[in-house]
Amino acid sequence: MPTADVLIYTRTTGYRHDSIPAGAAALAGIAREQGWGAEITEDPEAFTPGRLARCAAVVLLSTTGTVLTPEGRAAFAAYLRDGGALLAVHAAANAEPDWPFYGELLGTRFDGHPEIQPGTVLVEDPAHPATAPLPESWAWTDEWYNFTSNPRGAGVRVLARADETSYSGGTLGDDHPLVWCRGVDRGRVFFTALGHSSEAYDDPAFRAHISGALSWLTA
Repeated sequence: MPTADVLIYTRTTGYRHDSIPAGAAALAGIAREQGWGAEITEDPEAFTPGRLARCAAVVLLSTTGTVLTPEGRAAFAAYLRDGGALLAVHAAANAEPDWPFYGELLGTRFDGHPEIQPGTVLVEDPAHPATAPLPESWAWTDEWYNFTSNPRGAGVRVLARADETSYSGGTLGDDHPLVWCRGVDRGRVFFTALGHSSEAYDDPAFRAHISGALSWLTA
């Protein structure tokens, strides 16, 4: 049996994506493919020092609103600073709106999106395991999240960005990051704005993207 696992957290107190069950199942499968155990939960009591100590990574899957208790926030922050790993997917950018530490982790906040539509993802860093499987110009359909500021200014490593000329409703212009990562003390954080639809989690390229993110986080 694996001695460490991936905790897939799906609690929402705001908008709830219909894709959460498909995403959770896909992430659990990917974790197991990489040799980890996997637990899917919506229980905020999972965020304790003892439980987090057994986590190879924590996934926040389209979590929205305030999803952690004050005690859970403290345990999670300590976990990350002490070498833990966070994979934040899609609407996780809209979680914990009144927790400054979480905003600093992501480097920006969710700021709405246009209607779901086809567009183009431009891979900026093909050397990263999460973007290495993707074409340089990747046709994709999603919600194309906008953000309150460009996270590049917060010191993140941008891996892919949106081509705003390929769809309507973007607000960041020529430099519109969608996928990025960073270190935090001894820990690691990875965010992808992609993953709105249930169908995304059956797509081989998207699954390879998520798998590469998890492998980087747990390396």
